[in-house]
Amino acid sequence: MDVLAQIRKPIETEMGQYKQVFDSYLVHPNPILKEVLAGIASRRGKMMRPILTLLSAKLVAGETNDNSIYTAATYEFFHTASLVHDDVVDESEERRGQESVNNAYGNQVAVLAGDFILANALLCATKTNNTELIEIVSIAAQDLACGELLQLNNVKNQAITEDVYFDIIRNKTAALFAACAESGVLSVTSDKQVRALLRDFGESIGICFQIRDDIFDYHHDPSIGKPTGNDMKEGKLTLPVIHALLATGNEEMLALARKVKARQVSQAEIDVLVDFTKKNGGIEYAEKVMNDYAQKAKGLLAPFPDSDAKQALYTYVDYVVGRSL
Repeated sequence: MDVLAQIRKPIETEMGQYKQVFDSYLVHPNPILKEVLAGIASRRGKMMRPILTLLSAKLVAGETNDNSIYTAATYEFFHTASLVHDDVVDESEERRGQESVNNAYGNQVAVLAGDFILANALLCATKTNNTELIEIVSIAAQDLACGELLQLNNVKNQAITEDVYFDIIRNKTAALFAACAESGVLSVTSDKQVRALLRDFGESIGICFQIRDDIFDYHHDPSIGKPTGNDMKEGKLTLPVIHALLATGNEEMLALARKVKARQVSQAEIDVLVDFTKKNGGIEYAEKVMNDYAQKAKGLLAPFPDSDAKQALYTYVDYVVGRSL
């Protein structure tokens, strides 16, 4: 049994129910939309967010309900819509090894299809008859948009700091994991203290998830799905290189980093900066920070009694920090 299968085991029945709900919304008579939705259905990801939502509900209550299922679907539609829109912003040609919607159909279709998928998220949320869920989803959408805008604006900012990096990833990645965990709890109880605890847990996982993604960019591995230094090509400086730059104060490398932010850097210069990062402890530092957040996440589970769901969430944390994709 692979690790994801172990993680899903306590919620196997619920995952089947979730998939039925999710797939029921991926149909439409409009010819173009029908094609786009069929493509999305065919490249289903690891479903990390619905798994987190359902496990959080089961951890707290020992069981789930229909609201838990619709909440899980809400967040997978939300995440899917954000990916379609992100591909437009980033001018991406591929998504999960297949042609992106924007590359296949153009930006207009991609934006509209993303809007349709986001509407599916809201429709699923209304099935719970819980306005608090809709509020959490809406705030997560605001956070994600603000994170992306902060990242775009940061390209113009000559300052290089960890604080800005963490502001970006808390908004663009961690906020959605936080919302999933909190909303899973909300589907089974209104206890605000428990909701806050699981929200903190989800945010810690989301930070780990993004740091791991950023570390991938410093290693050439075709299975990862993006070439080494791809973030730098897009004007992004992530935690490993930020640490190496701040720890050494190397003026030559700082000048290269500013060229990265201005998107005026060559591949050869990116290779130099990647090599500099590796030689000056950037990867090790990022891994330590990631592992510290992982330990924080596990510590937040301590108050809950032992259960299959609790063990699955421990394994979930380990999977996030140890994954190769």
